[in-house]
Amino acid sequence: MKKYLLAPGPTAISPEVLLSMAQPILHHRAPEFVELLKRVKEDLKWLFQTQNDVLIIASTGTGGMEGSVSNFLSPGDKALFINGGKFGERWGKICKNYGVLTEEIKVEWGCVVNPADVAAALQKDPSIKAVFIQASETSTGVAHPVKEVAEIVRGYEDCLMVVDAISAMGVFDVKTDAWGLDVVVSGSQKALGLPPGLAFVSVSEKGWRQAEKSSNAKFYFDFKKERDAIQKNQTAYTAAVSLIVGLEQSLRMMKEEGLEPIFARRAMMAQALTEGMKAIGLAPFPKESPSVSVTAISAPEGYDGQEIYKNLRVNYGITAAGGQDHLKGKVFRISNMGYLDTFDTITAVAAIEMVLKGMGHPLKLGAGVGVAQEILLKK
Repeated sequence: MKKYLLAPGPTAISPEVLLSMAQPILHHRAPEFVELLKRVKEDLKWLFQTQNDVLIIASTGTGGMEGSVSNFLSPGDKALFINGGKFGERWGKICKNYGVLTEEIKVEWGCVVNPADVAAALQKDPSIKAVFIQASETSTGVAHPVKEVAEIVRGYEDCLMVVDAISAMGVFDVKTDAWGLDVVVSGSQKALGLPPGLAFVSVSEKGWRQAEKSSNAKFYFDFKKERDAIQKNQTAYTAAVSLIVGLEQSLRMMKEEGLEPIFARRAMMAQALTEGMKAIGLAPFPKESPSVSVTAISAPEGYDGQEIYKNLRVNYGITAAGGQDHLKGKVFRISNMGYLDTFDTITAVAAIEMVLKGMGHPLKLGAGVGVAQEILLKK
């Protein structure tokens, strides 16, 4: 059985990237690797749309999130976090571990934060030092209004705008500098189509000024050490060499396509998948602002989303994702990230039709596929 990886992380990897990582390993302090890292550093600036260096850390994206708390805040500082899903919730847990006092804006899963609520929270307590938000909440398939929230946060000199863009960067537009995003986190296993193991963090000058005041203990996730190292085209500690070799290849391919064409292609794939699902009677889970990165679909009434997810994997070799926490059994999720193209989207729609038909759901085979094909023909 041929395997298809359509989960929202890790995502499918291209043959070009896989082959690049199969080369004999370089020493992480060798001149060849220093030159490679110099090229990667500039390409990451292009991807993040920033003039600031992007730190490269051997960890998953959560390591980048943790460092984005520990490096800029101190015990007793106050932070505001948007909790509209599993990963928004994670910001609060990390803050708690570092003694940061939190104000939480709870958002119904499937909805986006209202920027006015952020403005009200900051007006009520101007001592808040950071606002933590997801660009794309992977657990719900929702994209928060990062640009609009950042416009509010920019008015507070001592408050940082910290963005988890782990499943957003390289999928849809995230303008780090133009929007005034102070700390932006991403990871290797999403849009970049690499194995898990690299976190990327961009930091603004405002962010670095606040880092000077942070008293949290840190060693491995010390961003100032990483900043000093990347300025010399090195990493502070042993680099994940093969992953960074693969990263260079991935970024090269992305630059050949261009950001705007990438965003347009991903958006078309997401639209085709969503409309294909609607054509067979399935509804998108997000109530507003669906993310391009991952399509979250509500399971039909009377059907278990976990069973749909399981049948895709067992019967057709397709690894997608189920729901998390209270959404378990209620939704299933399909990625639009990584090494995917037109026919991966069509395959996903066709397989979901076949799974549901096999489970007894009344639908006409090919109805969703036809709609998806019509959309994808327009590329």
